[in-house]
Amino acid sequence: MDWDAFFTVHRHLPREGPGLAEDVAWAGRLSAVPANGRVCDAGCGPGSDLAALRQLVPDGRVDGFETVAHFVEDATKRFAGDPLVRISQGSMEHLTGPYDLIWSAGAVYFLGVTRALNAWRGALTETGAVAFSHPCLFTDAPSEAALAFWEAEPGGIGPETATRAEIAGAGWQVLDTRPLSDAAWTAYYDPMQARCDKLETAGTSVAVAAAIAAARKEASDWRAVARETGYMLYVVRPA
Repeated sequence: MDWDAFFTVHRHLPREGPGLAEDVAWAGRLSAVPANGRVCDAGCGPGSDLAALRQLVPDGRVDGFETVAHFVEDATKRFAGDPLVRISQGSMEHLTGPYDLIWSAGAVYFLGVTRALNAWRGALTETGAVAFSHPCLFTDAPSEAALAFWEAEPGGIGPETATRAEIAGAGWQVLDTRPLSDAAWTAYYDPMQARCDKLETAGTSVAVAAAIAAARKEASDWRAVARETGYMLYVVRPA
C-alpha cells in the first residue's frame, strides 16, 4: 500500500473509523465513570471521540494516545484550549494510568483482544473498565463478500461468541455489548466521500487516485454487507 497516498485521503477527516458520541456515553454509563475520573482514548486518531470522553469526566482528565504523527497534531489542535485533555504520540500498549475507563474505537485488533486486555489490566483503577469496538460477524453463515470486507485487516474475524470467549479466556467479564449503528458507519464514510470528491476536483496523482478508488470501494462494500458484519462495542472489566 502507498501510505502517503492513503493518508492524503485520510487527512483532516473528523473520524478514522465508525462511531458516535452516543456510543461513548453508553459505555460511560455502563462502566459508571465518575465525573472526576481519568479516562484514556487508546488509538485516538484525530481525536474524534475525545470531546465525548471529556463529557464523561467534566471534573477529570482525558489522555489520548496515537502513533500517527499528523493524527496527534490534529487531535492536539482540537483541544489546544483544554489543559485537561492531553495527547501523546506513543503506543497504546504501554499505558500506566490508573484509568477509570480505557476507550479504544476500532484499534484493538492491531494488538489482538487478549494482548490488549493483558496490557491494560494494570492500567485500570480497582473499578475501571475497558470499552472497545471490534470487527464481528453477525451471522454464522457469512457470504464471501462479508468475509472479504476484512481481508486487509490483521487477525481473523469471527462471531461475537468467539470474541466473548477470548475475553473470558483473558480473565475478563463482559458487562454488555451492542453493534455500532449504520449512523456510526456513515459518520465515518460520508466525510471520507466528501474528501475524495474534493481531491478529485483539485486533481490527483495516480497513487492518490488509486487510494480514492479504494476508499470508495470500501464504503460501497460495507453497504452491501452491513447486515452480515460490522463492529461490536464491548464493555469489559477484569473478572
